[in-house]
Formats: sequence, C-alpha cells, structure tokens
Amino acid sequence: MSEQEKLFQQFPPVSTQEWMERIGSDLKGADFNQKLVWKTNEGFDVKPFYREEDIQNLPFISALSGNYPFVRGNKPSGNKWLIRQSIDVRDFDAANKKALDILMKGVDSLGFIINDPESINQKNIEILLNGIYFEGAEINFLPNGRARELISILIEKLKKKNFDLSILRGSVETDPLGRLMLNGNICIPVEVGLEYLASLVKESEPLTNFRAIRINGSSFSNAGTDTVKELAFTLSMANEYLAQLTERGLTSDLAASKICFTFGIGSNYFFEIAKLRAARLLWSGIVSKYEPNDRNVSMMNIHSVTGRWNKTLFDPHVNLLRTQTEAMSAILGGADSVTVEPFDIVFREPDDFSERIARNQQLLLKEEAYFDKTADPAGGSYYIENLTSLIAESVWKLFVSIENNGGYLASLKNGMIQNLIKDSMKKRKDDIATKKEILLGTNKYPDLNEKIFPNADLTRLFPVRDNSNENFVEPLNLTRGAEELEKLRISSPESFKNEIGNKKVQE
Repeated sequence: MSEQEKLFQQFPPVSTQEWMERIGSDLKGADFNQKLVWKTNEGFDVKPFYREEDIQNLPFISALSGNYPFVRGNKPSGNKWLIRQSIDVRDFDAANKKALDILMKGVDSLGFIINDPESINQKNIEILLNGIYFEGAEINFLPNGRARELISILIEKLKKKNFDLSILRGSVETDPLGRLMLNGNICIPVEVGLEYLASLVKESEPLTNFRAIRINGSSFSNAGTDTVKELAFTLSMANEYLAQLTERGLTSDLAASKICFTFGIGSNYFFEIAKLRAARLLWSGIVSKYEPNDRNVSMMNIHSVTGRWNKTLFDPHVNLLRTQTEAMSAILGGADSVTVEPFDIVFREPDDFSERIARNQQLLLKEEAYFDKTADPAGGSYYIENLTSLIAESVWKLFVSIENNGGYLASLKNGMIQNLIKDSMKKRKDDIATKKEILLGTNKYPDLNEKIFPNADLTRLFPVRDNSNENFVEPLNLTRGAEELEKLRISSPESFKNEIGNKKVQE
C-alpha cells in the first residue's frame, strides 16, 4: 500500500479549472458546449467528463447495495441474476418437455406464454409443471386470461404436496392497462378489469414470493420511445395500479409486493445501465408516499428483455452483437432476470440453434466474464452516477406532468402518452434515415448482394394491425427502426440502392 501511495504522489492533482483551461486552449476558441457537450434525445445535456466533485452532492451516493432506496440494486453482495427463456405453450406436454430440457442447459427462469385461456385447467397445468422443482427455477406465466383460475390451481397444487407456499417464485403476468394500451380496448370495462385485478392480488397473497402484476415497459421502448419516456410511462402505470388497488381496500404493502416490471434494453449502453438504477430509485420514492409498514416492499423487481426496435432482417447476425451489449447493460444495471431474445425472432420462428445461442450469451457473461460476482459494478462511476441522476430528474418531471394530467389512465384516454411516443418514434426514424442513428448492415455498410434469410416470414416482420374495431383508446404501435428501409429494399432493390446513394442517408 505504501508503494502505491508513493506512486500516486508522483501525479499532482489537477483541478477542474485547469482541465477546462486546457480544453479551451485545444478548442482554439470554439464553444465548449457546442463542441463537446452531448445533447441527448432525452432532453438533457451530458458533459464530456465528470469528476469526484460532481457526485458528492447526489442524495443517493451513500446508499449501499441491497438497502433503501435500492439505487445500487437489490442484492447486498454479488450480482446473481436469473436466465429466462419463454416457451409458447401450444401443447402442454411438449412445453413441459422443452422446459425440462432448457433447465438442464442453464435456464433458471421459465416464461410460459399461454394464448388460449380456455386451456388453463388443473390437468394441463399439472402436465406443464410435471418434474419441475420450484426450488430450482422461477416460474412465470403469461396467460391471455383466467389468471385467477391459474393462481387457484397453483395454490391447490402446493397445498396438496404440503409445500410451503413461499417456495413458488415468479409471477402471473396480469396487466389490464398494458393490454388496453396495446390493443386499444379490453374485453371488459376498465373498472371491471381493475376490480378483477384487486381480487387477483388478494387471492395471490399467500404466495409471498409470487407476483400478480407485471408492468411491461418494454412495449414503450419497442414503440420507439426514449429512455426517459419509457421510465416515466412505466412508473406512471405502476402508480395508477397502486392508487386503484389501495382505493379498493388493499394495503400498500400487499399491492406493492405484488407488482413487478419488465423493461426493454436498447443499444445505448451506459444509459441503459443508469436507467435501471434510476428506475429503482424513483419506484422506492413513489411507494414510500403510500406509507407501507415495510419499506422493503418498495424494492423493484426488474426483468429485462432485449429490445426489438433495433433488430434487423438484413445482416441479421449483427443482432447477436446488439443483444450481447444489451444483456450486459441489463446485468450491470442490476436486473433480477434477463431474457436475451434469439437474433432471428423478428422475422421467423426461432429454431433450436438461435435459442441455444441466446442462452449461451448469458452463460458466457456469468460463467466466463463473472458478471455475477460484484454488486453494482457501476457504483461510484462519476459518469454513470451522474447519468442516473440526470435520467431520474428528467423522468420525475415527466411523471409529475402525467400525474397533473390526471394520471396514467386519463393521459392514455386523452392521447397525451400516445402523442409523446409518436414524437419520439418519428424523430428516431428520421435519425435512422439521416444516419444520426446507425443500424449496421441496414443504413450503413449494407451488402447489396445479400439475400433474405432462409424461412423469413414477412407477415411476422411487418405485422398489419387490424383497426376495424372501435377503440377505447388509441392503441400503441409497436415498430422497428429499420422497417421502412427494409420494405423499400424488398419491394424495390433498385430504389433502395438509389436511396443508399442519396445524400439523405449518406455519412
């Protein structure tokens, strides 16, 4: 230690003023803010460098990992996360066999997507869960209805085997407001849906490690919105649920303990790390306003899933690089579980190869890069700590404006949220057209001789929304940044070549 101290003494400290004077000299009179300060899409400025003095007054800087307000993560030591893979349940026996197979290949969190609610019964759930040990895996259900029936089946199954009900970890992903946002309407009135949700939460109370509401913030990012809006809208929806559930007689402790979150992860590496840290900070503050008896219920459970906005049909193996850095951001940001979607998911049904590669991407980070060893590895970074603060401040301003507009549901009804998302989406697509936002292989360095990937399904790649029904609210439009250029390239290769040569998309 003494040798290290002598070594550092050879380098005298340099003040910020000295740095700025040197930078000013190198800029030769050019404006510092114009040349070096980053004007982000989120609406705030990021400096080219930060120093220790920039974090000293941050209110959360002394927080410890695993402690309120959980900005540094939920884990007091280590950074273990769960590797999740989803299974589309069309045949319950086949889904069970696949689940048992992937559990032996590194997965420890399962997501069962059940699109046919009429298939949810005790017999089928027994088949689906046969041989799966609840101690070793988190179980998540994404049903298209009948969530209460599913909860009842699970409780009965556990009691029948004399299991402690706390043994079951995971969630039933119920989200009526999210479904309303995506579809424009739901099959029952909104108030009835919220009453149903309250009864579901009450019924799931004995399952102390099982959540009944999952708020899917990834829908916002997959609609083209920016980091600040994704967080603000997601937190506003969560606050709407807290308000609605407590108004219906549930305690804030129970309501908050049953909510979990899914966030999409994009390619803005450091921003995505800071986003999850800011999300936990803000959620703990929101829940505290409901005065729970146990403030640990404000600990935010986060599932992260790689985004689809930046995924492409052409040069699709670049999607592997995108999902890898996205997974790294999610893990370093403290996600509790992560799904890396297969590189081909946007244009075809993933096969065994692409699913295996997606699993192995996380296994490499865990087993070879040791991402699970250090709690909050970003903690103390002058840059990321300041990004966390900047994002949190901007999110809070937008969150408050939504609340002043009547809250999430009211803002969805009057179109405020949809309009803000459309503005972000348009700007980002314009940036892709002008190469301010790069999609490698699509708007930069495309291989004009490349053929469409085998078995690509264009109806999956460019889904057509049915707008024939009358909607209660304007539905959210999920899209991808590359859509327009890909459509042009498929329908008119010559026009695409001309477009690539046009100065609009030149460097």
